Amino acid sequence: MVNRSTASKIRKTHRYLGLFLGIQFLMWTISGLYFSWTDIDEIHGDHFKKEAPHQTIFKNLIGSSQLENEQSIKSLELLEIDNQPYFWINENQLYNAISGSKKEEITEQEALKVAERYMLPDLKVESIHRIETVGKHHEYRGRPLPAYEISYKTDENLKAYVAINNGAFQTIRHRDWRWFDFLWMTHTMDYQGRDNFNTIVLRAFSLLGLITVLSGFLLWYTSSPTVRKMNKNKRK
Repeated sequence: MVNRSTASKIRKTHRYLGLFLGIQFLMWTISGLYFSWTDIDEIHGDHFKKEAPHQTIFKNLIGSSQLENEQSIKSLELLEIDNQPYFWINENQLYNAISGSKKEEITEQEALKVAERYMLPDLKVESIHRIETVGKHHEYRGRPLPAYEISYKTDENLKAYVAINNGAFQTIRHRDWRWFDFLWMTHTMDYQGRDNFNTIVLRAFSLLGLITVLSGFLLWYTSSPTVRKMNKNKRK
C-alpha cells in the first residue's frame, strides 16, 4: 500500500500538472467542439461560390509546337481567363492558346473576371489589391504569389484570392474560417506557422497530459476507501 508521504506527492503532482495544463486542455476542448459542430464546407466558403463555374467552350486552339516557347513541355493545363483560353506550361509559363503569345501576368480586371466565374453574382466587390509576400500566419499562406486579394462588401469580411502568374482562382477566406484557423493553431500548438501537427510543444503537452491522467487514476487508487478495505482484507 502506498504510504501517506508518497500519496501526498502524487496528489501535489496531479494538482500542479492540472493547473499547468488546464488552459491548454480547455483550448483543446473548445476547439474540438467548434470543429465537430461546424460544417467544413461552410468553413471553406462553399456557400459563397457557384455550384459549378461556367465553362466556355473553345475552338481553334493552336498546338504546343506553335507556342512562343523554348522549353520542353512536362505539363500543360488549359485555363480560362476573362473568356480567353490559356495554356499553363510546366507550372511557370502562361501562353495564349489561340495566338501562342506569352503572357507574363494577369491584370486586376482579369482577376475580377476570374473571381466572377466562381463567386455568387450578388456579391459586390469592395476593393482589390496585389500582394507580393505573406507571413506564416497570413490567411493566404502556402499558396502561389504574387496574387490579387479581392475584398467583398459583406459582414463576414469575405475575400477571394487569384494567382497573378496564371490567373487560377485560389481560395476564399471569411470570418468563420479565421476563427477555425485560430482554433486550429491552439489545437496543434503550432504558434509559428499553425499547420504543423508534430511540434515539440504539442508532444510535450500530450505526454504531460497522459501523466496527469495516470496520476489521477493512481490518486484514486491510493485514496479510495474501497481499495483500502480490500487491501486490509487481503492481509488478514
